[in-house]
Amino acid sequence: MRTFRHARLLAATGAALTALSLTACENGSGTRDEGAGASGSQTSTTQESKPAEDKSSQGQSSQGQSSQNSGSAKGSGQTSQPGDSAQNGSGGSAGKDDDAPSDLALCNGSNTRTTAQPVPRPLNHMLLTVTNTGSKPCGLMYYPVLRFDEMQWVPQAIEDTQPQAVTILDPGASGYAGVLLSAADGSGTGGDTGRKLTIAFQGRTPNSDGGPSATPSLPAKGVHYDSALSVTYWQTDVETALN
Repeated sequence: MRTFRHARLLAATGAALTALSLTACENGSGTRDEGAGASGSQTSTTQESKPAEDKSSQGQSSQGQSSQNSGSAKGSGQTSQPGDSAQNGSGGSAGKDDDAPSDLALCNGSNTRTTAQPVPRPLNHMLLTVTNTGSKPCGLMYYPVLRFDEMQWVPQAIEDTQPQAVTILDPGASGYAGVLLSAADGSGTGGDTGRKLTIAFQGRTPNSDGGPSATPSLPAKGVHYDSALSVTYWQTDVETALN
C-alpha cells in the first residue's frame, strides 16, 4: 500500500509540474520569452534611433555648410569692394589731353628764350624758335598763341601739323613753329603791321594757361600780316615747322 501511495504521489507531483509549465508558456512569463522580448525591444529601439542620429548628423552638416557659405559670402563681399574701388579709381589719367609725363615741366617764358625771325622762303613766313634755358626737360604743348600789338582775334592753328607726341626739349635744345603771316596770292583781308608780338604758352589741356608768356623782338619795320595769319604746332625741327 505504501508503494502504491508513493507512486500516486509522484504521479500527482509530475502532473502538477507539467501544468505549471504549460501555464507559464501560455502567459509568456518564461525565461526564454522574456529574453527574446528584451532582445527584440532593444533591436527595435536601435533601429529606430539610427534615423534620428542621421537626421541630427545631417542637420549639423547642413549648419556647417551654411556657416561656411556664409563665411565665403562675407569674404567674397569684402574682397570685391577693394576690387571695385580699385577699378573705379583706376581711371587716374582720364581727362588729360596730352601724352607727356605727369612730372614734366612746361616750357614757357620763365625757362626758355624765344626768337621770331621772318624767313625768305617760304614767302610771307616767320620762324619761332624756343630754346630751353632751364636745368631739366620741358614740354611745348600744342601750338603757340600769337598776338600782335592789341589784336582782338586769335590766329588759328594749322591742324595737319599736329605731331604724334608732345615736343619735349632737353636743356639747351630748341623747338620750332612756323607762322604764315599773310596770303601769298593777296587774298587775305584786314592787312596790318605788327610791331610787338606776344607768344602765350598752353598748359596740359588745350587753351589752358601754360605759364608766363614771351615777347620776342621783331624787325624795326615790323611785320605785315592779314586774315591768313596762322601757326603750326610746335615741332622738333625747322624743316617741319616751315613746310
